[in-house]
Amino acid sequence: MAAPMSAIESAWQVLIANFTEFQLATVVTFLLHETVFFLSGLPSLLFERFGLFAKYKIQKKSNTPAYQNRCVLRLILYHVCVNLPVMIFSYPAFRFMGLRSSLPLPHWTVVVSQVLFYFVLEDFIFYWGHRALHTKWLYKHVHSVHHEYATPFGLTSEYAHPAEILFLGFATVVGPALTGPHLFTLWLWMVLRVLETVEAHSGYHFPWSPSNFLPLYGGSDFHDYHHRVLYTKSGNYASTFVYMDWLFGTDKDYRKAKTIEEKEGKNL
Repeated sequence: MAAPMSAIESAWQVLIANFTEFQLATVVTFLLHETVFFLSGLPSLLFERFGLFAKYKIQKKSNTPAYQNRCVLRLILYHVCVNLPVMIFSYPAFRFMGLRSSLPLPHWTVVVSQVLFYFVLEDFIFYWGHRALHTKWLYKHVHSVHHEYATPFGLTSEYAHPAEILFLGFATVVGPALTGPHLFTLWLWMVLRVLETVEAHSGYHFPWSPSNFLPLYGGSDFHDYHHRVLYTKSGNYASTFVYMDWLFGTDKDYRKAKTIEEKEGKNL
């Protein structure tokens, strides 16, 4: 006698019964990404626009509403014209590498171990790719688009030159490509990665921010420094964790700045 399906498996059964795997891996994945991205990214935009939670804002400067709107409109354009086509055309490659959507869902230990592997691998590849983008030619012609927002808010996390979207997007998909994951695992990885990068670009550091609780996690304060200083001195290149910058000494200026801030805070 077969074991009863969990609520998640029952919901998954509905999905695979009503959509083809191609639809799930492309259009539904795109819609899931857009939903999570905009719902998680809009709060920091609104906080900045209406001056909410000002005591937790990392920079005193704020973007104008017009500048915020410019970001949103371009993001929609980039997502529809770059992200969606990439998802569609990369589907055969993922199928070849073992992507599946059928039941049963993978055991939770497999899901957790794969997602952790994706985070570590993505952070390593992203570090070197991001560091390369801060060389003179690549910064001028590609990465400077992302740095148009020296005072980031959540949605600026994916505001980038199309070439950068493809270049650094490789870091996000290489882990899943190596393991040939279940689509459920791929979706979980995508959601967590979106939430992480939106938080890192939020421009706010709250008492409940993940970096206050998770060892080695960079977060908003760590990445905000990267945006607000000159590109040749910014450092803090890693996407999620802090150890790559520590190992290669690219966080020294940030650490010095934090030490100064702490000393000034004690003297107030």
